[in-house]
Amino acid sequence: MKKPQNAEILSVGTELLLGDVVNTDAAMVAQELARIGINLLYAGTVGDNPQRLEESLRQALERSDLVVTTGGLGPTKDDLTKETIAKVLGLPLVEHAESRRRLEEYFTASRKECSANQYKQTLLPEGCHVLPNDHGTAPGCVCIADSGKMVAMLPGPPSELAPMLKKYLVPFLQGEDTTVIYSRNIRVFGKGEGVVAEAIAPFLEGENPTAATYAAEGEMYVRVTAKAPSKEEARRLCAPVVDEICRIVGDAVYGIDVDSLEQVVVEQLLRQEKTLATAESCTGGLIAKRITDIAGSSAVFEMGAVTYSNRIKHERIQVPQELLEKYGAVSEPVARAMAEGVRRAAGSSLGIGVTGIAGPGGGSKEKPVGLVYLALSDGQQTWVTKMPGGGRIGSRTYYRNRAASTALDMVRRYLEGKLEQMKE
Repeated sequence: MKKPQNAEILSVGTELLLGDVVNTDAAMVAQELARIGINLLYAGTVGDNPQRLEESLRQALERSDLVVTTGGLGPTKDDLTKETIAKVLGLPLVEHAESRRRLEEYFTASRKECSANQYKQTLLPEGCHVLPNDHGTAPGCVCIADSGKMVAMLPGPPSELAPMLKKYLVPFLQGEDTTVIYSRNIRVFGKGEGVVAEAIAPFLEGENPTAATYAAEGEMYVRVTAKAPSKEEARRLCAPVVDEICRIVGDAVYGIDVDSLEQVVVEQLLRQEKTLATAESCTGGLIAKRITDIAGSSAVFEMGAVTYSNRIKHERIQVPQELLEKYGAVSEPVARAMAEGVRRAAGSSLGIGVTGIAGPGGGSKEKPVGLVYLALSDGQQTWVTKMPGGGRIGSRTYYRNRAASTALDMVRRYLEGKLEQMKE
């Protein structure tokens, strides 16, 4: 079997169209297809309507080698994906004995009654390649049309789809293809996708390896991908491109093949045997939350204080009352005092202080919504940076997330000896 070159995803379910359920299935399928070198041309969503599903499927088969459907394989009357695909491909549905055995075994083990409609799931298009469901009742399958084009059917629940996709569908699609696809992800904070794309433009036109930019929540990343007969050869092809992109982008690169800023910060604190404490106002504990999401953070994170009111800033972390009265809570002197005060209170190596106006109200001409002061203290010196606010009108969530990421990036830069290079 020849590995398909181009693919399309059809997500089936009215609940997806209504927004009641977030479509994480499509993202998982897209990532796995990219990993094995299959180009995703389109991704669409269709409700539980056989006519519209048939129309979408026929259109997808005209333009793609592989169509992957998610959802609509269950026992109820509106689960019509399999029936519609069988009709389009001209294949009868026949009972698959092994799937029936597994279904009955599943209900026996769970001590639940197997109602008659459950057996609908064991009827599969004749001649299909069956994809066992190790975590549910509905098997998946792959049908190959006379034209050589394929339709792969996966269940909707992510807990069932993910293992079936990785364990059964991906190996089937790869077949005899021994080509290795290898990628490196260069994570960037502090420079936008457009600026980075312009700076590394020649690499974005490469063929092997390829490079592409992607926007993420408050940051961006560059993915460098190579194809080769072996992982080592693909890695060798990627290496000089990754090195040069990192050189061009500079200290805004916070890691390669890492998950997040907080992961990098926790790992660096562990390596350097340093500890951290945070005093947060407008971010409401978000920095502490992100740090403690990382396994092992208990060894480096001493405390997180949400010092929202002026009284608590003064009483709990000793921000001088005269600073609050003279400059206001949202000011450089107060941010500085918060970082220094929480570091002393916790006895930690480093302290972070964040104070600002997340909006949507509370801003003024002098202190607009989005204005945030962030400070980091190591007991010897305190650094302060400012997010000016105004300009772009972002949501409260946007400003809080941006401030939390900026604070984490300050810690990262300090630990790398690059904090002096940080610009407002």
